[in-house]
Order: sequence, then structure tokens, then C-alpha cells
Amino acid sequence: MTTDGSTPILAVTDEARAKVLGFREQAPTPERQAMWIEITGISGGEWSYNMSLRPVEEAGPDDHVERHGDLTVVVPAHGAEKLRGATVEWSGDLFAGGLKLTGLSSPSPAIGGRTPADLSGDVAQRVFQVLEHQVNPAISAHGGRADLVAVEEGAAYLRLSGGCQGCGMATVTLGQGIEVAIKDNVPEIHQVIDVTDHAAGTNPYFESAKK
Repeated sequence: MTTDGSTPILAVTDEARAKVLGFREQAPTPERQAMWIEITGISGGEWSYNMSLRPVEEAGPDDHVERHGDLTVVVPAHGAEKLRGATVEWSGDLFAGGLKLTGLSSPSPAIGGRTPADLSGDVAQRVFQVLEHQVNPAISAHGGRADLVAVEEGAAYLRLSGGCQGCGMATVTLGQGIEVAIKDNVPEIHQVIDVTDHAAGTNPYFESAKK
């Protein structure tokens, strides 16, 4: 485990640290408890994560163990680079209050805007063809459209627009329709990720590609 004085993986605000220390005092053995922060996957085009109190002794040899004042924080090795630069904050919002991470990087460098997406490869082009000739003609009846944003490590990142943007059935459309069509035709794709901002946007329309 990493316990040296190297640059911490993440930051913890004073308010968040105080809240966690308060939770820790309710544990049977508070002096042994550390705040664990783990990346659990991808949801809505962003990293999903879990924060919990667990004994610091459970940290493995490659996990990062940091001291933030009186609080010990453990970052498992597999998520260290994904969490680097993030900040643990406390939100007092009535509906979404609690601990949260801010400043997380995007799961896809292309989506985060740091590197232009290269869609010229064979896999990306085949995904594009599925969208253009199967998916978009079908969802255009509801004013919707799906665009390919990036293809990385077996994952296709899509942005929905028009009638699919903000629609309560968008998840069903993606999981039971779009994802199935892409996986059936492009077996190299193992995951389809929606990176749509469903809270905002215009209403674009679908126009078939000219042959």
C-alpha cells in the first residue's frame, strides 16, 4: 500500500472530512476505519463510484492509502488514475445531499475533449453504418437520432438527440434496441454507453445518408 508523502490521488474538503469523521465515530472500531473510494463502472457516460467505511487493514499492497488530517482514505489501485485530481465534497442539497466526487475525468478522452475522436477505423465505421441504416431510420419516427462519439476498448459511446434526448424511455431504447443492433452486427463491441446530456439540447432531425 502507498503510505509515503507523495502527491495525494485526490483532495477532501474540510466539510466532507468532518462529515466522514462523524460517520466513522458511529462504527464499532472507529480507529480502524478508513474511507474507501472505488470506481465501480460507467453510468451515463461518467465513472460511477462507491464510498464506504472499511478497515484500513483490508488495503492491498498496490492500493493507495492517504492521510487527510485525521481521516485515512484508501483508493484501490485499479481506480487510482481514474480518480486522480478529483475532490471529495459534501453537498447539503435537500434532494441530492451527501458526499460526492467532483472533477472526475471522462471515461473517454475523446468525450472529455482532450483528444479528437478517431472514427476512421473499421469497427467505428461498421458501428456508424448500423446507426445510419438500421437505428436512425427506426427512431426517426419519434424524432430521435443516435450519433457515434467514440469507440474505445470495445465500447461504443453514443449521443442521443431529438426525441430521444430527455425521454424517459431512452434507456430502454438504448439497451433493448440500439445496443442489440450494434452488438449483433459488430461483435467487437461489448458495451454501448450513452453520453447524452438528457437535461438540455435542441431537437435535431434524421436525414438518411446519400448513397
